[in-house]
Amino acid sequence: MALFGGTSTPATNTSNTVGDLKNDVDVANPPEDTVTDLVFSPTADILAVSSWDKKVRIYQIAANGTSEGKHVYEHENAVFGVDFCKDGTKLASCGADKQAKVCDLASLQTIQVAAHESAVKACRFFELPNSNSPMLVTGSWDKTIKYWDLRSQAPVGTVTCQDRVFSMDVRNSLLVVGLADRYINVINLQDPMKFYKTIQSPLKWQTRVVSCFTDANGFAIGSIEGRCAIQYVEDKDASSNFSFKCHRDTATGTNTPVHAVNDISFHPQHGTFSTAGSDGTFHFWDKDAKHRLKGYPTVGGSITATAFNGSGTIFAYAVGYDWNKGFTGNSPSYPNKVVLHPVQGDECKPRPSVKKR
Repeated sequence: MALFGGTSTPATNTSNTVGDLKNDVDVANPPEDTVTDLVFSPTADILAVSSWDKKVRIYQIAANGTSEGKHVYEHENAVFGVDFCKDGTKLASCGADKQAKVCDLASLQTIQVAAHESAVKACRFFELPNSNSPMLVTGSWDKTIKYWDLRSQAPVGTVTCQDRVFSMDVRNSLLVVGLADRYINVINLQDPMKFYKTIQSPLKWQTRVVSCFTDANGFAIGSIEGRCAIQYVEDKDASSNFSFKCHRDTATGTNTPVHAVNDISFHPQHGTFSTAGSDGTFHFWDKDAKHRLKGYPTVGGSITATAFNGSGTIFAYAVGYDWNKGFTGNSPSYPNKVVLHPVQGDECKPRPSVKKR
């Protein structure tokens, strides 16, 4: 089926690695300040957006790319993260007001479910095997992660980390927590009160994002210095770990301008992934082939957050100022928007492999 008015024929061929933005569609009524996080419902094309403007917005996305705002609710300060539960009935959000909230999508009622002593940078739903209710994990600048049963006001567990939580992701039983000072904690959610493994990022500079593989066998790390690392959880797979440069401008003399990797999103079917950065570009990659599938022209401003929808047919990205050049780089005319890119043809399909890993 053609998406967003595009052709239904493959949009790419193997020799063309430059992507096309002509069918991309802006989301109507975007946030009033820079977007911090994006997430699609796993069960429908419903997009949740968090922003520095203290609000969470929920949009319904139609097959032709048009969007309609369905609900808005507020925090007391900037909102840093959002996540849907597995069945799409609940949306969690967290932020600088030191709390996490959950919005029930049926009743549109919002309640506070978590509290920390400092800003809550990330929140993720997960499920335990013998539980009939989703659990929430929150990661904070107070150097803790906490586990919450939504039916209880107190956390069911607290784990103290080495430093502040900068990024966090969950896939199946894999929880990966990216901290200040380049610490990375790996936790098996079947045994959530201890670290399964702790490493320091193989990247030399500050961690901006961690993102779990689709198959939960590992995770990707993005840093402020235009690099991405691919890390497998188990030591037996360590030979497959590698890192690569991305989001860097062409060198002029001895200087190569480098940009932060602000977000990494894995395709839900293909296991390929995107990187997006301060340079205003996004790229699709195949980690197994160690190959860039597609690179796209600049979108006119830093990309701060990205997400695939549940079927992998839409790639959403947020454009806004990320303060990578300080206050002097900001201006009232800086773009602030959420854009939907229709994934067509073989844009995100992995390269054919001669041998299997």
